[in-house]
Amino acid sequence: METDVRPNLGEDGTLVIRARGGEARGYPDGGVFAWKGMPYAAAPVGARRFRAPQPAEPWDGVRDCREFGPIAPQGQSPAVPIDRAFKIDEDCLSINVWAPRPDGTPRPVMVWIHGGAYCLGSAAQTIYDGRHLAETGDVVLVSFNYRVGALGFLDLSAFSTGDTVFESNCGLRDQIAALEWVRDNIDAFGGDPSAVTVFGESSGAGSITTLMTCPSAEGLFHRAIAQSPPATSVYGAERAKTVAERFLELLSIDPEDVGDLLTTDLELLVKASDDLVNEIPTRIPGTLAMAPVVDRDLVPHYPVAAFQKGYAHRIPLIIGSNKDEASIFKFMKSPLMPVSAQSVEAMLQLLADDHPDISATKLAEIMSAYPDHAKPSGALALSRDAAFRMPTLWIADAHCRHSPTWVYRFDHATPMLKAARIGAGHATELPYVFGNFGTLNVDPTFWLGGRKAAMEVAGRIQRRWLAFARHAVPAALDGSKHWAPYEEEKRSTLLIDSADTLVSDPDHGLRVAWGNDVMGFN
Repeated sequence: METDVRPNLGEDGTLVIRARGGEARGYPDGGVFAWKGMPYAAAPVGARRFRAPQPAEPWDGVRDCREFGPIAPQGQSPAVPIDRAFKIDEDCLSINVWAPRPDGTPRPVMVWIHGGAYCLGSAAQTIYDGRHLAETGDVVLVSFNYRVGALGFLDLSAFSTGDTVFESNCGLRDQIAALEWVRDNIDAFGGDPSAVTVFGESSGAGSITTLMTCPSAEGLFHRAIAQSPPATSVYGAERAKTVAERFLELLSIDPEDVGDLLTTDLELLVKASDDLVNEIPTRIPGTLAMAPVVDRDLVPHYPVAAFQKGYAHRIPLIIGSNKDEASIFKFMKSPLMPVSAQSVEAMLQLLADDHPDISATKLAEIMSAYPDHAKPSGALALSRDAAFRMPTLWIADAHCRHSPTWVYRFDHATPMLKAARIGAGHATELPYVFGNFGTLNVDPTFWLGGRKAAMEVAGRIQRRWLAFARHAVPAALDGSKHWAPYEEEKRSTLLIDSADTLVSDPDHGLRVAWGNDVMGFN
């Protein structure tokens, strides 16, 4: 790859980098430069719809990288505030880089994978702006779009014909293509391709724990941070096929005419995808309509089971969950998580149906860990643990046997979030990680104060995440509490709050009640 040691600034203050696809013009953004909307794969349209991504075509001249590329097709949701000015298009596979001006010194690379229940979200969301982290940490920060919803996580492979081929896990394949782009191009932006940290939240974190078990992703990243990964929300081919069948029903397409999907109007595809997103978890609480699939190809095993068998990539890992994960789903009346006593009990019964080897006694033991499970608070706690906390602990217990592992629980909440009974809800740690508060149209976070304490918490989190990216150890060299690695003997866990505390096995009771046998839908 051709690149200058210190590329020259243009007269207009821009910076042109020569990457493999061509020359890209970046723009000053605070103390760093930003290149947005660079294609990392070809447009997945027409015959490429529902197929693995293909390499992007090189471009001629200097590509202007001032604006984000189009976001992946998706419906509107209050859970994921998307600027309506952003264009939605199937040609969405673009990547963004924030970096100090390259000076010949390779910098650590942090690659963000956004969340959104595998059906929503974009790297262009303001909360994910990478300027602050790149500037504060002297790192190269990368984010990218990938296909979501039906276009990214609907498995139609069972309906492939001689004329029309469908591939599984297109969204995961996009992520791997983006990481390959980072491997092949990031040194032109001053990044070190041998020091890549992936970090993500929710389905972005679930993508990471899945990628850590994909042979084709090995070596593309060297450390990982998984924030609230729904790691057991990965399903088998049979369940995926039933969802795909329902998708065809919603579009009134006969399986014999499945090739029509390649020319079906995009809006109709998005509408059917959104209908499934709401229908499936309502009918089968605790499941998602679309998620990664164990296809025995890209994803050879159920990820948590793969961790337990020692198949996961042997890299340093930070993993954790939030104290009150489920609260935001109740607040937003979202069907994505069961939050009532009835729906949580239905989830447990359906899980038992999926695992005939689980005895009634075992279910009783789990329920006994939640004496108030019939009350809203108990139902929320049980749902939280099934979706996030127990998968986190199952992975940590397994991964720490051979690789450095650190576990956290994010407990911090501002007075307003406590008053609203959201607390440390799902995704509430995001502004702390990126240093981007106030990104919602109406942000109530500090209506009752708490800004100073939140800024201190944010500073500690960022220093730990940045230290991990640089040294593979989350040591904040600022007098912060020492964060001991997680080991099965002590299970040291960092409770992140106004003052961080290190606690041994803080979730001992529920961990023992659930046991080591993974409970997730097949």
